[in-house]
Amino acid sequence: MFSWIGGLVTRRARAVLVLGLTGVVLAAVVGVGAFGKLQAAGFDDPDSESSRAAALLEERFVGGADYVLVVEAADGDVDSAASAAAGAALSDRLREDHDLAEVTSYFDGRAAPLRSTDGRYALVTASVAPGEEADPAAVLDEYAGSAGPGHALTVHVGGGEVVGEEIGAQIGSDLGLAESIAIPLILVLLVLAFGNVVGALVTLGVGLAAILGTFAELSILGSATDVSIYAVNLTTGLGLGLAVDYGLLMVARVREERATGRSHQDAVRRAVETAGRTIAFSATTVAVALAALLVFPMYFLRSFAYAGIGVMLITAFAAVVVLPAGLSLLGDRVDAWRVPGVRGIRGEEAPAWARLARFVARRPLLSALPVLAGLLVMAVPLAGIELGTPDDRVLPASASSRQAGDVLRTAFAGDGTHPIQAVTTSAVDEPALATWAAELAELPGVVRVETRAGEDASLVSVVTDLDPMSARARALVEDVRAVPAPEGAEALVGGASAELLDQMSGIGARLPLVAGWLVLTTMVILFLFTGSVVQPLRALVLNAVGLGATLGAMVWVFQEGHLSELLGFTPQPMDSAMMVLLFCVAFGLSMDYEVFVMGRIKEMRDRGMGNDEAMVHGLAHTGRIVSTAAALIAISFFAFLVSSVSFIQFFGLGTGLAILIDATLVRGILLPASIRLLGERSWWAPGPLRALHRRVGLSESVPEAPADPVPA
Repeated sequence: MFSWIGGLVTRRARAVLVLGLTGVVLAAVVGVGAFGKLQAAGFDDPDSESSRAAALLEERFVGGADYVLVVEAADGDVDSAASAAAGAALSDRLREDHDLAEVTSYFDGRAAPLRSTDGRYALVTASVAPGEEADPAAVLDEYAGSAGPGHALTVHVGGGEVVGEEIGAQIGSDLGLAESIAIPLILVLLVLAFGNVVGALVTLGVGLAAILGTFAELSILGSATDVSIYAVNLTTGLGLGLAVDYGLLMVARVREERATGRSHQDAVRRAVETAGRTIAFSATTVAVALAALLVFPMYFLRSFAYAGIGVMLITAFAAVVVLPAGLSLLGDRVDAWRVPGVRGIRGEEAPAWARLARFVARRPLLSALPVLAGLLVMAVPLAGIELGTPDDRVLPASASSRQAGDVLRTAFAGDGTHPIQAVTTSAVDEPALATWAAELAELPGVVRVETRAGEDASLVSVVTDLDPMSARARALVEDVRAVPAPEGAEALVGGASAELLDQMSGIGARLPLVAGWLVLTTMVILFLFTGSVVQPLRALVLNAVGLGATLGAMVWVFQEGHLSELLGFTPQPMDSAMMVLLFCVAFGLSMDYEVFVMGRIKEMRDRGMGNDEAMVHGLAHTGRIVSTAAALIAISFFAFLVSSVSFIQFFGLGTGLAILIDATLVRGILLPASIRLLGERSWWAPGPLRALHRRVGLSESVPEAPADPVPA
């Protein structure tokens, strides 16, 4: 198939390129509407008890407090005449707002739970009016900031709706900043890697095409189902990074084939047959790894599968079909606008990587043991991991919802804005409701219990002074669920703590399925690629070591707080969804480099080389490409560190670090050391599987067609 593709893109290069550019233009037109369709939520399991409780609460009690207004008195006393007058006026404005309902204000009845212990702050809460769409941006614009004559009050607007709005807006601005840093820097480094400007621009064009194509995919999916806006970050990071990976591999292979005496057109065909095969395998392995995210019920995680699979397939198509067509038309001009004194990657063996491979082959244990020990030490913080979900503390201190949340956590005890809510599916009479509430009030950690009876449902709000994200709060949720509801009634327990508990349960229940999927697909794909059952097992072990080190480092940074002052985030328990996402993305990219290196090693073995010789020459051919590509793709993810949203920083730093660890320590030392120690056993497979591989196996190695003569 790849021979046919190589022939097509060289014979019909102009038509292929025109069709490709037309597709990019259409993708840009469709993709521009993606951002208006993407959602800033999706962390909850829609089938969980907490999600069903939220839906029932919304249906029968107009929901909870969607907006929490923390009012700060300029004179330090919310009970002063000026503050009270301004607070009453603010409450009246909220009640007159047709988009809001269920306004509860301290300034109405001076309820003690709605006043801070020092008297400086008071609370006003409101919900979205029935039949209206939440518009947190409008609420922020209208009510956040100074209020009252002489700015008697300062209003900080918080609540779940506002947190989502501010996270989405912050990510949008951060993404533009990250791209403005990453794209010029990657272009400069690509110029140095290629030694010329044209090759760098062509490769960067593949990345931009992949990003626009994936935006179009997300726009179409966003019209049909819920898609998270956070998938945009993965799209840009992977789109740029994989274009560098595949562009370097393809252009370097064309240059290598030309150096053997082939004509330019024949070199392009041969590059598609060999490097194109590796790119297709690589894209398949990464896409398969990201497909594991589809098993999770949270559309936040599924959205990354949509984006990741899309960007992988589009980038691979562009690199295997459109890029070779462009190279075919450019001819010798692909090396135009050279940088004086910079030769660039040519595809031949890199002497430094050849020396490293030979050293590791001579002393495999001496080389591998220190690296292995260092990676295991990096993984140690994983033993103390604590899990949570994002709240306002992922935002910078300047955000309105973050300021409101900080005040609620420090100045209020049992304020009632984050209660554990138990709602019944049918009405409960007053005596039974009071008895149930009294039993719940006896649970440890409960400050008070509030009840509310409706026509067809009853609500019990369990108010606590515990951090909603804490383990103690999750334990209290389990205690509340363990208390029987009144006879004849079914109760659903929800609230922020219950959502976290259910999210962790939903993710944990599916982790064995994800692990099984990754192991099975890795075994199948690498067996088809290498003909060995040992190589896939070796790859899984090395990937586990590298990923453990990366995840441990992330716990050390983001949970324990190291580097928090430098990066400007608040240490928190690790976001369970982001940990799963980082694991799957990093696993897929590790397999990407595994295929790059093993493809060339297998090619050398197919040429008749022994185990050690094939390993040395394969690593010498791919080491420079892999390390250069890894450095460039890491930059595209490290650019996310400029974000002011901590879990985006986590994703950028974690992915970039995983890529560098894998491309250097794992591929450069642990892989050759393990192949050397295993010897010929690393290529073993049972007889029936060897026969199967001869029939259906795939590799980069294909029969070489005679080179076209090069005109004198």
